[in-house]
Amino acid sequence: MRKLSHPELLARQQDRQKEPRLPFCVVLNDIRSLYNVGSIFRTADGIGVEKIWICGITGFPPDTQITKTALGAEKEVPWEYREDVRSVVRKLKSQGYQIVLLEQVAGSIPYQDYEPAAPVCLIVGNEVTGVSEKLLSLCDQTIEIEMAGLKNSLNVSVAFGVAAFHIGNLLRKDRARSATRPPQCVGRIRPLADKAQRIFKNVER
Repeated sequence: MRKLSHPELLARQQDRQKEPRLPFCVVLNDIRSLYNVGSIFRTADGIGVEKIWICGITGFPPDTQITKTALGAEKEVPWEYREDVRSVVRKLKSQGYQIVLLEQVAGSIPYQDYEPAAPVCLIVGNEVTGVSEKLLSLCDQTIEIEMAGLKNSLNVSVAFGVAAFHIGNLLRKDRARSATRPPQCVGRIRPLADKAQRIFKNVER
């Protein structure tokens, strides 16, 4: 066993970059810390998120504080700023996205019990107040990270990483299963051929 060299790591990531991004977008709802925004960009790039929607008071690139934690990932992940978060979420919902809030509300389920149905939109919110209540009526599912200690929550960028990797890994597994699954029509070719042969025999008679 040995650690991979820097050139080996770069080569591996270049190969992985050729894979299409996941049907998975993220909405940042009023995140105040630019360092958290940069960290989310870096994590989103590692997961293969297709796009980040930046909303409300959330800062956006270019910014030196974002770059400090994103390390260039803000140039790799597509993003767009919209002030009105509700309009963004409504648009995504109309496009078939499953709207998921990472928030502690009545009815939230543990993140590890959530099974995504692509495409997915994950919303994360303000460091103090969380996701805006005005978005609750638009969500399809709320998930949370259960805490065992004194504190009831994680830093928003850390919480995003935990939940987003769970979602990304399941979406990637679904993609792999779909790629290896034979077309549905394959199993029907023989019965259809047999039926056609019987029809022709009856016509000949």
